[in-house]
Formats: sequence, C-alpha cells, structure tokens
Amino acid sequence: MDSSTRCLTIPLIGKARLGILAVMATFKITTKRQATLPASLCEELGVKPGDSLQAQRTVVDGQTVWVLRGRKPDWSWFGAAKTYGARKSHRWADVRESIDRGWRGGDRP
Repeated sequence: MDSSTRCLTIPLIGKARLGILAVMATFKITTKRQATLPASLCEELGVKPGDSLQAQRTVVDGQTVWVLRGRKPDWSWFGAAKTYGARKSHRWADVRESIDRGWRGGDRP
C-alpha cells in the first residue's frame, strides 16, 4: 500500500452473542478522501453510484462504532390499502372466510 491510500475497517453489524452475524468490510480511502465500497456492501445498503450515505457515530459497549445508512426507504406507498380495507370487515371470522373463499376459487396450488 502506498502513502496515497489508507485502509479503513468498519464493523457493519452487531455482536454474535445477540444472534447476529458480525461482518467486516475493508475498503481504501484515497488522498482525496474517496472510498470504493465492495459491491456486496452497496447491495446490502441499497446504494448506487451517485447516492449518498449517512454515517452515525455511536458508542456500543464502550467502543466507538460508525453506523452506515443507505437511502431512506420509499414510504409513498404506505397506506395504499387504507381505502381498499375501509369498507371491509376486520373480524377474524370474516378474514378466515375470505381466505377460504380464495382457496376454494381454484387459483391456489
């Protein structure tokens, strides 16, 4: 590695004792403070070329960690079913009957 690059290793996901697999990604920072992220990291964060990331500094068990966040989710669809279900019964018996009608319709395997 030459003097124009530095390596930065960031813990991406929590601790194994919580049942979460701990994963590390290593990438280089250039003299212009630019980084090339591994493709798998970009896919997991849901980012594409030109997108921005947010980095949040936090302390976990006395250690400083940085949390990377990708694009904010698109919530524009949220509540789309609200008008559909407005005039329908939400009683469990009616929901089960609706499911049974769907299965009897022959559209399911």
